[in-house]
Amino acid sequence: MNNFKTEPMVKHSSQVHTTTDYFLFKSIEGNRNKNLLHINRLKKSMSENYLFTIIIVNEKYEIIDGQHRFDVIQELKLPLNYVVCKGYGLTEVHILNQNSKTWNADDYLDGYCRLKYPNYLKYSEFKERYGFGHVECMTILGGYTSNPGIDRTKIFYKGEFEIEDYDNACEIADKIEIIGQYYSGYKRRSFVYAMLGLFKNKNFEFTELVQKLKTQPTAMVDCTNTQQYISLIEEIYNYRRREKVNLRY
Repeated sequence: MNNFKTEPMVKHSSQVHTTTDYFLFKSIEGNRNKNLLHINRLKKSMSENYLFTIIIVNEKYEIIDGQHRFDVIQELKLPLNYVVCKGYGLTEVHILNQNSKTWNADDYLDGYCRLKYPNYLKYSEFKERYGFGHVECMTILGGYTSNPGIDRTKIFYKGEFEIEDYDNACEIADKIEIIGQYYSGYKRRSFVYAMLGLFKNKNFEFTELVQKLKTQPTAMVDCTNTQQYISLIEEIYNYRRREKVNLRY
């Protein structure tokens, strides 16, 4: 096994090289954390039947695709097959993993945070503080809009996510958390969307809703969608109110 020689580094990706000199290779900065469960599964599979597989590296021997496989191959002291793609970097890591659907929002967040992207560092701080899901965090921090053409997740994965107004986002999140005193489902996506819509409604006063919830602490219940939440909130809001307010439009 140790007879495999390291071939000279080439500047293209058409040729497969084989080596057992694992110390040539290194992880690329900003790559996701290792998944130990996945590594253990690969180890079991490769130890029983080592099928042909390759990893992709760039001209610096940074691993672009196949980090988990590399770790297992190194541990089991198996021959490592690799191809070289000059100029590949973190962008290609993301593209390859996005296409194989192995990365999730946590992976991208961790990668961009390790690269010190300011918006992602603040995003991580916000998410840890309030505990909302990724879609809810992206929506609150990105500036809520009903524009269906905006794909925040895609923007987030590309490393182009920008926070519109962090302080305002925290103010909104603080208010939604207050509702949590009366409704345990306050982090549900459709409820968060309902509140974001209401905050933009000139007829809506948050303090009045809180007062109504104090007198009706069990009135807020789970709803199927955002519009149902708004209708329910309107009903709670108008409880014993002389002049009814339309919050649906």
